[in-house]
Amino acid sequence: MKKVIVEIYFVNKNFSAHVPILPGCISIGDTPEEVKNNINEAIQFHIKGMKKDGDVLPAAFKKEFQLVYKFDAQSLLKYYKNVITGTALEKYSGINQKQLNHYANSYRKPKQLQVQKIKEAFHKLGSELIAIEMQ
Repeated sequence: MKKVIVEIYFVNKNFSAHVPILPGCISIGDTPEEVKNNINEAIQFHIKGMKKDGDVLPAAFKKEFQLVYKFDAQSLLKYYKNVITGTALEKYSGINQKQLNHYANSYRKPKQLQVQKIKEAFHKLGSELIAIEMQ
């Protein structure tokens, strides 16, 4: 199964998504869930139009494919703002809550090292959650 990257950003007051291998295939939504649903519909519509027009589909779309969502730091922090506390993200990333809030609200743009710390914090937290067993 081919993986297709969908890039998600937070722009103004909406989440936006686009598929780099399908130029012009874009969508928006109020929430990440909404933009994911909308971009899936946009992809299906785009593929149908390409087939109808006789255009060559990118190889990833010739068989079954899986969408992989790639977030920028701002959209990821916005997405999980009400799920993961600032305290937890500070603990796992080493970046103070105030700075994380600045990134989430576009007051500041994180440098690549900070983006890497944020990514690692989410992965570490996710790994710990997956390892939980309950009786």
